[in-house]
Amino acid sequence: MRLIFPAPASADDLDDDALVARYAPDRSRQTVRVNFAASLDGAVEVGGFSEPLSGPADKRVFKILRQHCDALLVGAGTVRNEGYHAVTLDPARRAWREAHGLAPYPVPAIVSASLALDPRADILARAPVRPIVFTHDGAPADRRAALADVADVVSCGVATVDLGVALAQLRSRGLPHVLSEGGPHLFGGLVAADLVDELCLTYSPQLAGAGAERIVAGPVPAAPLGMRLVHALFAEDSLITMYARAR
Repeated sequence: MRLIFPAPASADDLDDDALVARYAPDRSRQTVRVNFAASLDGAVEVGGFSEPLSGPADKRVFKILRQHCDALLVGAGTVRNEGYHAVTLDPARRAWREAHGLAPYPVPAIVSASLALDPRADILARAPVRPIVFTHDGAPADRRAALADVADVVSCGVATVDLGVALAQLRSRGLPHVLSEGGPHLFGGLVAADLVDELCLTYSPQLAGAGAERIVAGPVPAAPLGMRLVHALFAEDSLITMYARAR
């Protein structure tokens, strides 16, 4: 994997330590980072799943992003569709986190308006740290009670989930660096509320054709959010980019 922007000092491949340093977040404030892979023609999935868009280089960055985050924010639809496993890290990445003053594992945080989640799902039942489920006051009481055995169920809004309140909850728990892995509706909600600080986007060298969703769906923001390119990496014909809000 080679750095192509900004202009690199050498053309050497980046080792893991260099990549970890390049993706280090600003911990002086809460940071919301979003990670997606998309085809060249904008598809977020192939055959209903994101996996075909991710190659070895993208998976390498995926692990580094999880290594840095305090909380992993994901929508319930993505949890169900992608069959999310418990959020774990290999021993070396856990050791790195502890050496840098972080908890061994990031906290899974799931956004669900309906609470249509199976308490036996791997991400909940086998999580090494207690997950959080963000919902709203009108969510079904029976589902709330069922999930309370495996997660902290936190209400953030009256009839809809207020993502700003959810992020404030994470901050109050000492979880300032948030990584969101989607899906498109959660990303759309974050964009509409101007809560996205960084986007890590891998352009997969594929043309998926018509019919697939984009990486963003849902509410339309009042105006487009300006972004600036932080870096671009090249590997396996994929372009692996990171953008930050141009505030």
